[in-house]
Amino acid sequence: MGGVKVTHGSRVIDPSTGFTKLDIVRYYAQAAPWALPHLAGRPAYIRRAPLGITGRMVFQQHPEGTRGLRGTDPALWPGHEPAIAFDSVEDVVAAAQLGMIEWHTWNSTARAIDRPDRIVFDLDPGEGVGWPQVQEAAQLVRAFLQELGLASWLKTSGGKGLHLFVPIVPRQAYDVVKGFSEAVVQHMARVLPQRFVARSGPRNRMGRIFIDYLRNGWVQSTAEAYSARARPGLGVSMPVRWEELEGLAGGDHWNIVSAPSRLAGLADDPWGAYWQAAQRLAPAMRALGFAPARAAGPARGDAGATRSRRTPARPA
Repeated sequence: MGGVKVTHGSRVIDPSTGFTKLDIVRYYAQAAPWALPHLAGRPAYIRRAPLGITGRMVFQQHPEGTRGLRGTDPALWPGHEPAIAFDSVEDVVAAAQLGMIEWHTWNSTARAIDRPDRIVFDLDPGEGVGWPQVQEAAQLVRAFLQELGLASWLKTSGGKGLHLFVPIVPRQAYDVVKGFSEAVVQHMARVLPQRFVARSGPRNRMGRIFIDYLRNGWVQSTAEAYSARARPGLGVSMPVRWEELEGLAGGDHWNIVSAPSRLAGLADDPWGAYWQAAQRLAPAMRALGFAPARAAGPARGDAGATRSRRTPARPA
């Protein structure tokens, strides 16, 4: 498939559905043309579950000599092994053959590696939060961003929540962009404390939604568009139009078996305008009253800014 031999295709990866490794490889082969514009030039990590999602999983940040995985330009991450690169259908299928379930990407590309070209707001509902509350929360965050002059694009998380992506011109450093995103979240939590919380942790978000801004930091990552998720059901993180939000049944509305029908039925890219959005962050910063303490780039040689080369996967 895609020039790659699939081994152990009948292995059950998700016991809750019976979905197999071959199902995952087929999904990624079909999704790759839609996903590659999101992946091209963007450092990536992958979550692998070679024996299934009930077994040991590995969050892999570097190719580490793994046959079939390509690395980014070493100059992009001095002092570290390269991250993983996806630039072709073959790259995608090869990773799926190696047991990849998820892909996660940085907020910057090789063209300006220390300047993010997007901001991510991950709506993470706590215990007791119903799906209608998550839908409402997405609209509330969208509306506030619009007040700041920023358009946002929506996708399902593939799990319980929703992701809002805000494309920006890559001018500000990571610490500035992360600081701005934190200020947005703090504002939402201050104005609507019954709905939102700005601190992570299950106890903090009980009955409320944590708007995760932490993924906007240097070398941090977010489940990218069209990624499957290593959870029972193997949901897919699917880009949608805002007009589709009301009809979604949950953050895992699609899975690896139903998603290809969704893709086959699309007349055009739901995020078509995303690629032409040249949004400047400085006016939004002024509108919010956010002034960064300093305009500095990330500590690109700081080994403490990332996780170890291989760590057991944790639920996102």
